[in-house]
Amino acid sequence: MSHLTRRPKRSTASTDLATGFGIPGFAHPLVAPAEWAEPARPGAPVHWVVLNVADGPGARPDPHCLEAAGRLRNAGVRVLGHLDTAYGARAFREMISDAHRYIDWYQVDGFLLDRCPAERAELTEIRRTVATLRALRDDTHIVLGHGIHPYPGYAENADQLVTFTGPWSDYRWSQVAEWTADYPPERFCHLVHGLPRGHLDEALRIARWQGAATIYFTDRTDRGGRTDPWQTLPGYWDTIVSRIGTGVSE
Repeated sequence: MSHLTRRPKRSTASTDLATGFGIPGFAHPLVAPAEWAEPARPGAPVHWVVLNVADGPGARPDPHCLEAAGRLRNAGVRVLGHLDTAYGARAFREMISDAHRYIDWYQVDGFLLDRCPAERAELTEIRRTVATLRALRDDTHIVLGHGIHPYPGYAENADQLVTFTGPWSDYRWSQVAEWTADYPPERFCHLVHGLPRGHLDEALRIARWQGAATIYFTDRTDRGGRTDPWQTLPGYWDTIVSRIGTGVSE
């Protein structure tokens, strides 16, 4: 049985956003056409999908990615551009240049800042980056991809924080940082790979107890860091879609 840490009573009212998927990026649409089609299906509980053309927007517009992104946006799904911060080591001007290309070529709705630093010392630079990204277009949705619980100040600078990224073997024993109780569940996202079908309900309960309304669970594994577990749909895609649609009792 997992270690479920009961959350303290929240001091900020939740808007009760329904649980849904934050998909951190599929393979290229030519390689994974079904993956890009499924989130656009009517009724699919998808909050956003990350578009990562070639470790960023690529060197030139890709018509296949443009078509895939347009289909999602027409279905009401946010499309986020992938910006790698390299844990704070990447140059500010490079990220903003990539952001401009994402907007110009793919009309993205916002950005996932992947490998985002989590320490207090880097907060000022991330704040600067986020402020610049928000100025590029209206209603820019910003997700900070820490993968762990960061210094609390980051929560004031983004729409969502990814506070867990990793395997089920770690997630099932994970605990939530107490400061997250000051924010509603729609501010947090959990990304879990290597999750067996038989533990789906257990994982959903953990996400709800820990206060994360955006999730992505897959049975694919990273094979010790050698592969990207997010590039294909989980083998239980239809099952988890139905689980989220009907809810899971706690």
